[in-house]
Amino acid sequence: MSLPVTSWKRFARDLHDGRIEQICILSDVERVTCGTEELKQLISEGADALSAKSKKERFDEQGWDSLKASPFYKVLREYKDVLPDDIPAELPQDKGVQHEINLVPGTKYCVTRQWPLSREQVKAIDDFFESRRKAGQGGWRIVHAYNKLNDATVPAQTPIPRKDVIIDSMTSSTIFSTLDLRDGFYQILMRESDIPLTAVSTPSGMLWEWLVMPQGLKNAPATFN
Repeated sequence: MSLPVTSWKRFARDLHDGRIEQICILSDVERVTCGTEELKQLISEGADALSAKSKKERFDEQGWDSLKASPFYKVLREYKDVLPDDIPAELPQDKGVQHEINLVPGTKYCVTRQWPLSREQVKAIDDFFESRRKAGQGGWRIVHAYNKLNDATVPAQTPIPRKDVIIDSMTSSTIFSTLDLRDGFYQILMRESDIPLTAVSTPSGMLWEWLVMPQGLKNAPATFN
């Protein structure tokens, strides 16, 4: 039997466009046939289950016990103070880099009105700001809608490294490692004069100002890099 050759990208596109009516999965033990809609439902349920997993659960899965089988476990334990389990409930040190918001000359900063949110989202926002005061870990990632502020902000001219250049620079390397900074944006201080521009309101009527760099500002990625 001859089967047509296809790529995963084309398969996903054809499945999305409805050009595939039925999928047959062949294995050594059984033959399973499912309709396109059923497969889409399975994919959707899997995505929902993945997104429902809290940030805390993902951190727990990457705890010290999960690293015991690693050949670098002893080295990691020796320098565990570099990667604390909990972030200190205090402002980060001033490392000489602060996030600055430079407005376009003659532009007036306008406030973005709060829009209706579900009860679950309102609770998540209130819990988030309370957890920031206590340096806790929330289940939601809060990104603010600084739309009008971003429109009035002068774009940063700081070059961000290209991914392909970084990958090319790793040629001939034999050991690869990654490091994900916990709440990396919140480890960068705001310029004091720009703190009032970061003010955000919550549906419950609270008003907060950011002393560290929040997520959602136009030039935040450039400052972080």
